[in-house]
Amino acid sequence: MLAAVRTGMGPIKTPGQEDQAPCHARARPSGRVGGGQAYRVCRESASVRRRSVLAGFMRSNRVVSGLVRLVVPHPAMPAAQLSGRFPQRPVVFGFPGRAAVATMALLHFSELPMQPTAIAPSILSADFARLGEEVNNVLKAGADWVHFDVMDNHYVPNLTIGSMVCQALRKHGITAPIDVHLMVEPVDRIVPDFADAGATTISFHPEASRHVHRTIQLIKSHGCQAGLVLNPATPVDILDWVLPELDLVLVMSVNPGFGGQAFIPSALDKLRAIRTKIDALGKPIRLEIDGGVKADNIGAIAAAGADTFVAGSAIFNAPDYAQVIAQMRAAVEAVR
Repeated sequence: MLAAVRTGMGPIKTPGQEDQAPCHARARPSGRVGGGQAYRVCRESASVRRRSVLAGFMRSNRVVSGLVRLVVPHPAMPAAQLSGRFPQRPVVFGFPGRAAVATMALLHFSELPMQPTAIAPSILSADFARLGEEVNNVLKAGADWVHFDVMDNHYVPNLTIGSMVCQALRKHGITAPIDVHLMVEPVDRIVPDFADAGATTISFHPEASRHVHRTIQLIKSHGCQAGLVLNPATPVDILDWVLPELDLVLVMSVNPGFGGQAFIPSALDKLRAIRTKIDALGKPIRLEIDGGVKADNIGAIAAAGADTFVAGSAIFNAPDYAQVIAQMRAAVEAVR
């Protein structure tokens, strides 16, 4: 006998009838022996609904469907054969919430190839009396980019170069990408000058911009790629809100403002954390490192996830540019 329904609710219909009462309107039987036809129908209907919703979710999200197949070992394939940066764990089937979808995406995108190695000598360490010749020589020696460290004696306690130097190098015939690191405040006033002068990538510090998204949009509106710079003590959590908008993340492994500083080891942990975020996003965002990069530590830096390497004194103070760049590239390729 079914228990009485609460006052005001309609009659409970038997399972054979078409208009089934909603699950919450069916009375659960009392007593120690759980069960009863109406309660079983309620549970079965809920199960059917969950399977139906899951099926619709998988049909409308084919990427997620493929990811589920990716993490479930095939009967003919031992789980040990599944490659990936993350350990395999038993799969529990159920409705995939946001956390489950994010985890599956992380497993999938960790297999995306990294960007080609780029070595970017910083002209801050070059001989400015013959800057055009220095840049020509370092590019012929195997460098990929030209890196500008722009300081304003306000955001950082030093004063370096402006957009006229970038424009002069372009007029000199430099066609390689010019990577501009703005250590200035405010940022937005300077962005158009470097974009018009021929910059390829413009990166800035979030602390120097009142509106980070607006500055990113400003850089892109001038036809340049946008990068965000994290100081040694800047937390990586800020990337959670802007990473999809970026083309590059620059990690400072020294405090900005001066050249020739020693590498800060904690930058390796920061690189690993950011590499995980980039891989999870699945967008080809470059991960750059600047500060204390040398031939004897660039391998460990690359192993932590960096693909773009700024080096100033390590290259321009060497007697043979080609030799030190070749050593750096070999150390990177050995761990990739």
